[in-house]
Amino acid sequence: MSAPVHEVPAAQAGPADAAPGYRAGRTLPLRVEAVRQLKRRRTLVMAGILTALPFVLIAAFAIGGSPDSRDNGRINLMDTATASGANFAATCLFVSAGFLLVVPVALFHGDTVASEANWSSLRYLLAAPVPRTRLLWSKLAVALGFSAAAMVLLPLVGLAAGSVAYGWGPLRLPTGGSLPAGESLGRIAVVVAFVFLSQLVTAGLAFWLSTKTDAPLGAVGGAVGLTIIGNVLDAVTALGAWREVLPAHWQFAWIDALQPELEWTGMVKGASVSVTYALVLFALAFRNFSRKDIVS
Repeated sequence: MSAPVHEVPAAQAGPADAAPGYRAGRTLPLRVEAVRQLKRRRTLVMAGILTALPFVLIAAFAIGGSPDSRDNGRINLMDTATASGANFAATCLFVSAGFLLVVPVALFHGDTVASEANWSSLRYLLAAPVPRTRLLWSKLAVALGFSAAAMVLLPLVGLAAGSVAYGWGPLRLPTGGSLPAGESLGRIAVVVAFVFLSQLVTAGLAFWLSTKTDAPLGAVGGAVGLTIIGNVLDAVTALGAWREVLPAHWQFAWIDALQPELEWTGMVKGASVSVTYALVLFALAFRNFSRKDIVS
C-alpha cells in the first residue's frame, strides 16, 4: 500500500524546494492532456455517435418519406429538413440540442477529474508536482475544447451529408422565405455558438461534481440528471416568470437566428443565464479541489 502524497504548500515553497528548471506553468501541457483525452475510448465512441446521427436521419427520411406539414399549412424546422444541406444541418441541431449534445459535455467535464481519482493516478499527477490550479485549468480547457468540437462536428457532418443527399441551396426559413446559402452558413455558426454557450451550465455542473466524487459515472449522471430536472421545471407553466432564471428555458432561443431578420434578445438572455451559472460552478469546483484531501 503506497503512502499518501503530501504536497508542499505554495506559500511555504521556496527556490530550494523546486528542482532546477522547474516551472509550474509548464506542467501538464494542454497538448499532452488533449492527446490523453483524445485516445480515450469514450471520446472515440462519442465522435462516432455524433457522426452517425445525420446518416441515421437521412435513412429515416428515405424510409419514411420527406417530412411535410399537415397542420393547417404551418411549417416548423423539421418540415424543412430536406430542403437543402443547410436546412438538414439546422435540423440535426434541433433534434440533438435538447439531450444528445448534453451527453458529450457532461462526459468530457464530469469524467476528467473523477476518472483520475478512480484510477488512483490523481495523487501521482499532483506529486509530479502539478499545482492543483494548473491541473484543473488544463483539464477544464481541454474539456471545453472537446465540447466545442462536438458542437461543431454534428452540423459539419450534417451539412456535408445533407448537401450530398438534398443538394446545396438556400436555407428555407420556417417563418417563410429563405436565406442565401452563403448567409445561411453564418446563421448556423451563430446557432452553434449559442448552443455551446447554453451547454456551459451542464459543463459547470459536471466539472464541479467531478471534483466532489471519485466515481466518473456519478459526476456525469448527476450533471445529466440535473439538466433533465431543469427541463422538467421549465415545463411547469405555473412557475411563470421564474422559469426565465432556468437555463433550460432558453435552450431553443437560437431559433431566432433562423428568421429573415436576426433577433438577438432571447439568445443574449439565455447565454447570460448559462454563463453566470457556469462561472459560479467552475469557481466552486476550483475552491473545492484546492481544499480537498487527495487520497486516491
